[in-house]
Amino acid sequence: MTTESALPPLDPFAGIPDRRYEVKASELLKPGNGGLLRWRRQATNAPIVYVEDAYITGTLDLRAADLKYLFRFERCRFEHPPDVREANLLGLVFRKCWLPGLKARNMRSRNDVRLIRSVVQVDGDDREIEETTVQRGDDRERGMPNAAVNLTDAVIEGSMVLTRTVISHPHGKAIQADRLVLTGALLAYRMVANGEVRLPGLRTGGNVNFSGATLNNPDGFALNGNGLHIGGSLLCEVDNYGPASQRKRFSATGIMYLPSATVDSDIVLREAKLTVSQQGPIAVDAWKSNDPYLDPRPALVADRMRVDGNVELSDGLQALGTLRMVNARIGGSLRLAGAEVTVVRGKSQPYYDRALHLDGTEIGGDIEATSLRVPAGQLRLADVTVGGNFLAWNSMFRHPGRDVFSARRSKIAGNFQLTDASIRGTLRLQGVEVGGSINLAGTQLTEPGLRATSSFSLDVRTGRIGRDLTLRDNNGRPFVAEGGVNLDGAQVARRVDLRGSQLGSLSPFLVALDAGDVAADEFTLTPGLPPAGRVVLRRAHCGTLTDNEVFWAASGGIELEDFRYDALGKSIPLADDKALDHRIELLSKAMRGYRPGPYDQLAHMLRAAGNEEHASTVALRKQQFRYEALAQGFKFFGPGVRLWSWLQRSMVGYGYRPVRALGWLFTLLVLGSLWFGLGSDDCVTWKSSDPAHEIIANGPRCVVNQQDTGLQWNPVIYTADLLVPIVDFGNKSRWYMHGPDNWVAAGFTASGWILATTVAAGVSRMLRRES
Repeated sequence: MTTESALPPLDPFAGIPDRRYEVKASELLKPGNGGLLRWRRQATNAPIVYVEDAYITGTLDLRAADLKYLFRFERCRFEHPPDVREANLLGLVFRKCWLPGLKARNMRSRNDVRLIRSVVQVDGDDREIEETTVQRGDDRERGMPNAAVNLTDAVIEGSMVLTRTVISHPHGKAIQADRLVLTGALLAYRMVANGEVRLPGLRTGGNVNFSGATLNNPDGFALNGNGLHIGGSLLCEVDNYGPASQRKRFSATGIMYLPSATVDSDIVLREAKLTVSQQGPIAVDAWKSNDPYLDPRPALVADRMRVDGNVELSDGLQALGTLRMVNARIGGSLRLAGAEVTVVRGKSQPYYDRALHLDGTEIGGDIEATSLRVPAGQLRLADVTVGGNFLAWNSMFRHPGRDVFSARRSKIAGNFQLTDASIRGTLRLQGVEVGGSINLAGTQLTEPGLRATSSFSLDVRTGRIGRDLTLRDNNGRPFVAEGGVNLDGAQVARRVDLRGSQLGSLSPFLVALDAGDVAADEFTLTPGLPPAGRVVLRRAHCGTLTDNEVFWAASGGIELEDFRYDALGKSIPLADDKALDHRIELLSKAMRGYRPGPYDQLAHMLRAAGNEEHASTVALRKQQFRYEALAQGFKFFGPGVRLWSWLQRSMVGYGYRPVRALGWLFTLLVLGSLWFGLGSDDCVTWKSSDPAHEIIANGPRCVVNQQDTGLQWNPVIYTADLLVPIVDFGNKSRWYMHGPDNWVAAGFTASGWILATTVAAGVSRMLRRES
């Protein structure tokens, strides 16, 4: 009610009002009948003190009062801050009021405390109100609050409502509510706070709602909620009340500081705007150290935070500064979908340019980062545990020349899906454990980080993947790794898939794919373009190998030492010799030098599949390449080595074609029979001058001993006796040979020994294989 009913309603925001609206604070507190306040509403018996359209001069001093009244001020302007410190009230309401401050330390209210559509503005030059003015360092008392609204240690058995209220303190805190206890909610829809909103140790039974609010404290904490405990949700999102054109997003200029906070439900910052100066002063002196794990210019700090529900930093959220949640515990999901996070790129080590920092955080649900945009900065998720999936398709991460995404030793129970993303920098998943699949189909990784020891676009060293590792094309968009892929020591339960991929490499390492020691059920190595660098498959193992010619055409060759595979995705038919020759040719060209292991592996695989003939062919070709390498190494003796190789290959196929020896034996037998059978010997007419050594003619040939005159000449048996080195048919030492016959006989004997030894070698190899 007003003092004069004829006066129009007061506009408390228009400056010092007309004297006709003036009401002295001492008059409000003057006792009336029955000890009640003078301005108690008389229409009902409700215990309400209702003041409206008044300019209250002097100090409204209710300090330490115990009054069972609800004070309601509407369209009032106060000359000095109301003082309700240590008071015990039924409730306190300011609606459309202007106040130079509010002192409410240790106040207790049995109902709501409300400042609705009001303005609390502290004059920075006013030094009469010690709790709401700037104090010099030499006269400030320790613990003396410096806030426009001071609710330190207050207890409100209801809600605190600050809807559409503007609270300004140019050189101090807008709100100081350390250890404030609310049995209800804190509702601050569209509140504007110029200065720090300080709520450490806050305890609420319901939500804390800053939807549509604007918090401004550029050089410090916009919201300080260190150790607060919220019984409901923390809501800092868009306020959609009213027409669509009037919707208002939450914004904070300054740090959102929530370390050790506990939230029983969700944290929601959908479409919020968080801004921290990336060039100005650092808010906390401890952040000026050279600790590489600090984030000196964070937009959000929530270390050790515990949230039972979801954390929503999504749907248009814009953050200039690091989103830091180290060693936090999130019971639900972390949503970053549609957000944009940017930091200023560091110029010297240690680089303080992390956009998202989640080291050691445990997340019970998913990390959903679909369409997340990080124009500059690193996403660091080391030692993070995720109970669901990591989903980040259509995302964009940019941190060229450095690690743009680092998730070392993280554990993800579901899938890691980063498809159709554009990434500039290195994606580092070293030691990651994924229960499902890692899917990077269609993702393009460019401008990787450069290191002294190795440089790759994708690093999944020693990772453990429960299903597939997919690095393939997707709807015509290829997977691209400009700096190559490092899978060294990774364990993949099912498939490593590189269909249609494009792999590059960086100097001086020039490794396009390092899959050394990788174990998987299946390798699908069918890239779209030849890998631009070396491919390492040393000591890798897979059950099934599916490849194409493009893969084997890697520009730097392929290292295949001890690479084992049990079967080919497209088997080689027993009758298809061309397919086998083609595969041997691919192996030879890819290795760029002789290595026995890959040929042994191919032969072993074919033999295990029952294709013994092709296995022998591979072993034969291996020996051919071996002797060629030896010939190149010996240089001077190279022609002799090549001749010996040709003899073994042509005669018995290095022992892998023993049937060839029978063919040679038969051929030599025919040639010898023709030579000795069709030729003549002049010893028949020639008489020795020495009777003791007389050569005796016996048909067309001469015998050596007179006792052998009964022996019948047979050129076939004689040739067979020469060719078989161990068995003696009784011919080769009894018939006299001289001249060309003698040299021919010696040649047949040598050929027999060569054939016999190579056949024996072939048989022994066969026996060893069968054993």
